[in-house]
Amino acid sequence: MTEKKYQSDVIVIGGGIAGIVTALELLEKGRKVILLERGPKKSFGGLAISSFGGMFFVDTREQRRFGMKDSVDLALSDWFAVANFKETDVLPKKWAEQYVNMCTPYVYNYLKRLKIKFFPVVHWVERGLYKPGNSYPRFHIVWGTGYGLTKTLIENLLNHPKKESHLQLFFDHKVDGFLVQNNVVIGVQGTLETDSTQKFEVNAEHTVVAAGGMGGNIERVKKNWYKPWGEPPEKILNGSSIFADGAMHDAVANVNGNLTHLDKNWPYPAGVHHPRPQFENHGLSLVPCKSALWLDYTGKRFGPEPLITAYDTRHIVEKICEQKKKYSWQILNMKIAYKEFAISGSESNASIRDKNYFQFIKSVLLGNKKLVHDMLENCQDFVIGNTLEELVDKMNALQQNDDVKIQNVQQAVLSYDEMTRRPKKFQNDEQLRRIAHTRQYMGDRSRTCKNQPIFDKQALPLIAIREFILSRKTLGGIQTDLNGRVLTTPLNGSQKTIPGLYAVGEASGFGGGGMHGEGALEGTFLGGCVLTARVVAADIAGQKLGDR
Repeated sequence: MTEKKYQSDVIVIGGGIAGIVTALELLEKGRKVILLERGPKKSFGGLAISSFGGMFFVDTREQRRFGMKDSVDLALSDWFAVANFKETDVLPKKWAEQYVNMCTPYVYNYLKRLKIKFFPVVHWVERGLYKPGNSYPRFHIVWGTGYGLTKTLIENLLNHPKKESHLQLFFDHKVDGFLVQNNVVIGVQGTLETDSTQKFEVNAEHTVVAAGGMGGNIERVKKNWYKPWGEPPEKILNGSSIFADGAMHDAVANVNGNLTHLDKNWPYPAGVHHPRPQFENHGLSLVPCKSALWLDYTGKRFGPEPLITAYDTRHIVEKICEQKKKYSWQILNMKIAYKEFAISGSESNASIRDKNYFQFIKSVLLGNKKLVHDMLENCQDFVIGNTLEELVDKMNALQQNDDVKIQNVQQAVLSYDEMTRRPKKFQNDEQLRRIAHTRQYMGDRSRTCKNQPIFDKQALPLIAIREFILSRKTLGGIQTDLNGRVLTTPLNGSQKTIPGLYAVGEASGFGGGGMHGEGALEGTFLGGCVLTARVVAADIAGQKLGDR
């Protein structure tokens, strides 16, 4: 057994976007950094590299160009409505205020300076269903997706003038715990992921946890399942990273760091099995087609309020989890699929990822047919048929039971289709009203069908997609103060910071251990990673963010 020892000013644990920005900012401030990444070199960038790359900003050039009059006050009002903070959520609320006030000057402008561009049309997600959501579109997509964002940040890190003298990168290095002396964290110890007999130790004045959340540990997701949703689904797909397992949360707890809001996870309702899985239970998050009918496990249409994407993701998850069997189906046809089908992530959005404007326009006009056929041919959760009877038979064969009842599917499809064919003034279906609403915004009109029936002989075959709850983000985490310093577990109502220890990104619930409260307005995950990283780097350097 061998042990290697290293020394630096700062240790950064985790090579995702939060860790990369932390290291980059510290190099700018003249600090020596050792970055420890548990995964191999090819995974440098973490989950962000496979993300769609959407980021929440307020009052940007892209918004103003389309006449949006967004403001910090309005955005905060929307945030608080979705977060539903409790009286005890003092720090989460302050972090939310900090993010909304600082996201544009210190994340958006920062990335712009690094030559990162955003798609000119801002996406409008989480608009709100029974309570306010995003009053304006705020989901700014990086031109290049999360892949381009991460690659640009890595290039800036590796090409930094102080890289050779001030930065050391170690991959396959798993941190097992902290070194503590006189109640001060003075470093870390760990083993190689590829060889547990190889041990290492790093000493530093400051240690930053940037190791992500717990969404890659499905058993842990189930253990911390939000109780009002009942028992967790029997099957939850993994849309996170296998290294996002909560190990560093445990290490922080072992030095008396406080973990909070761990039941505030952010799963997605439309997960399917990855056609080319990279690990067990690997899932993809669909962007559900607005013109598809969302059915429960028996084939009944969810109601009385039909489920439709872009308004309230948490509500959809909740409704699915109210069922005896907590998965669902969507039924559509090939015409809807060609126009509306999408998967969240860089892998499934090659034209944006590769910055190919011609291919992007082509996909908007003609649909992403290549993606549709790939999933039809290679994903186990898709079945097709030319009649409802054939489709239902295949749905039941896929699930190996007879839960889907033909009468339920016929009732759902035929009644909806009859409504789509009525003159607009006589239509009385909430899904059609929502579709009409989304089509008023140019960002949705080109990708959303108008009054498209499901059983349409000109649009066959019919498609049914089996969809599972997909684990993704942990909204709670390691509690920190507004400078990112880790706080101790409460003792007699009081807390202290743990000298030498910080947390950033998803490890800290994207800010303070839970700045989202119960729900997110989307785009605040990548943005939260960048902001927390910059706040912590500034504090380590004895500055406030914005100091020169």
